[in-house]
Amino acid sequence: MVSTRTVLITGGAGGIGRSLAQAFLEAGDRVVLADLPTSNVSAVADELGAGALEVDITDPDAVSAGVRDVAEAHGPIEVLVNNAGILHLHGDVMSLAVADYETTVRVNILGTFAVTQAVARHMVEAGIGGTIVNISSIGGRQPTPGMGAYETTKAAVDAQTRWAAIELAAHGIRVNAVAPGPVDTPMMKAGMPAGSPMREAWLSRIPLRQLADPAQVAAAAVFLASDAATDITGVSLAVDGGQLLA
Repeated sequence: MVSTRTVLITGGAGGIGRSLAQAFLEAGDRVVLADLPTSNVSAVADELGAGALEVDITDPDAVSAGVRDVAEAHGPIEVLVNNAGILHLHGDVMSLAVADYETTVRVNILGTFAVTQAVARHMVEAGIGGTIVNISSIGGRQPTPGMGAYETTKAAVDAQTRWAAIELAAHGIRVNAVAPGPVDTPMMKAGMPAGSPMREAWLSRIPLRQLADPAQVAAAAVFLASDAATDITGVSLAVDGGQLLA
């Protein structure tokens, strides 16, 4: 009999967050979605039958308090999925505002670290060997003009994954990442509709000629957090239709 785990998913109000929640719920887990107080995370959680936590991951004190609240309300956190991140602040190396770069770093790198640290401390204190899955990007390994700030932060997330994996292994905590290529979320479909020149330009870079379905990203995360992956740690698994091969 598989026991029910408490799974905390950051960035839970977005398209990938919703797919992650659905996948873990279907696997029989108890899910708590975390996102900004200004998001609709509570409504999304109610719709899916999950718990909700309103928190700004760039505030370490709020993150620590939130982790305690989740554990008290739902039981020890056994799985963390660091999905929260921002992608919208673009610019080339000569024009991107330093403030925009800093904002991206604060959310994607420091926010991911703050949640990882708080949950790892909780897992060690609770004496449980949990698992952490970071949502990275193949952009950390393959540059796209204009997206350097985002891609730099995702390279750092991959490095954080390896760092946490080697240090937390002694506590029985596994740390891995899922690195998608472009993900076909509702926002992506709206911005790059089928047949549009921008969508075709992206597809031309992908050997399988398809954008990643959010459900495929979620399936990879569920696998890495499962007992089927108990000998896997420190890995960044690409879900990219072969784009890194091109």
